[in-house]
Amino acid sequence: MTITVGVLALQGAFIEHVNLLKQAVGQDSAEWEFIEVRTPQELARCDGLVLPGGESTTMSLVAARSNLLEPLREFVKVLRKPTWGTCAGLILLAESANRTKKGGQELVGGLDVRVNRNHFGRQAESFQAPLNLPFLGGTAEPFPAVFIRAPIVECILPHHKGIQVDEVDREDTVVAPSRPTKDAVAEAATADNVEVMATLSGPAARIATQSRNISPDEEIGDVIAVRQGNVFGTSFHPELTGDARIHAWWLRQVQAAVNKRNKLGQQ
Repeated sequence: MTITVGVLALQGAFIEHVNLLKQAVGQDSAEWEFIEVRTPQELARCDGLVLPGGESTTMSLVAARSNLLEPLREFVKVLRKPTWGTCAGLILLAESANRTKKGGQELVGGLDVRVNRNHFGRQAESFQAPLNLPFLGGTAEPFPAVFIRAPIVECILPHHKGIQVDEVDREDTVVAPSRPTKDAVAEAATADNVEVMATLSGPAARIATQSRNISPDEEIGDVIAVRQGNVFGTSFHPELTGDARIHAWWLRQVQAAVNKRNKLGQQ
């Protein structure tokens, strides 16, 4: 069985994601197909999806004009298929995003979090930091995370059906529309709780504006990677590093999800 993974190719670093996905599978490439997604028909072929870094506002506007916005919500929130968003992709996958004028952009949703857009400032204030990521393995070398106008997860929201009512009333905040899961198979692919997968230490975050490499210590700081069931998001850009370890890890999650979906679907 071939597993098809798409990368949303409306804007941003989608080619870099495709290249690292291919690098991640190596000699097992016959088991995988990687495609660029620009239409609902291409999205319908996918077992998993990556939303790349770039400009989240532009992505949402182009998706709406391409009649892709609702299919994306169907893919992520109704079918609960494996989806990973990096930087701008994380913003799109959030249920709530602040520092955003209402009407400026729309969200897909899927992660019960509120993100703070451009938390670290302008593009000139971009930086790189080595991260210890336990999900890659206890003995793994630090991951060279690249932050470019990166968001952070500033709040984990309570999980319930329907729009987060309190979020709608927040100033300069947009909220993703509610979409119910389709069936028991999709329900099994979600989770009530958001899992924090990585943080950037407070001192490291404070000196990020100095535009230099930093060495995070062990203090708890900004939340920069989260997972909720089949939906995964990172503030940083793994696709710009040449390091395929997170891509390889995520593809294993996709494979497990596809196997589980097939098994439940046969019951």
